Amino acid sequence: MKNIILIFLIILSSCTQSTNNYGEIITKNNISNLPSVILELKNSGQIETTLSGKIISTCPKKGCWMRVETGNDTLFIKFKDYGFFVPKSGVDGKEVVFKGTAFYDTVSVADQKHYAQDAGKSKENIEQIVDDQYKLSFIADGVIIE
Repeated sequence: MKNIILIFLIILSSCTQSTNNYGEIITKNNISNLPSVILELKNSGQIETTLSGKIISTCPKKGCWMRVETGNDTLFIKFKDYGFFVPKSGVDGKEVVFKGTAFYDTVSVADQKHYAQDAGKSKENIEQIVDDQYKLSFIADGVIIE
């Protein structure tokens, strides 16, 4: 009997996959495209949506942000309430689905310099950041990395 239970547990554990969800558990359903989200933002100011793309980079210090290529655009994604992180390495080039809030926001010089330092940019590159940027931002509630 013990052998049967052991075999059952081995089979059961081999059928489960390791999770690649971060933050809230989300699905790959109802993925929007970025151009339609941008059009809708002109009317509403912010939108709850699910998008997908390819990871360009993640924060190498904590995994507290990621840059994602979504067609012709790149999104900078932070995570809701600093409540979860993604891997700091090994995910560049992987497909990602993320759900949360898209909106336009002003990114201060100080924040831009902070993110550039996190990304390991040179002192010369960081010193060239002198203006606030108004850009599309995204706060993710949940992320799935393929």
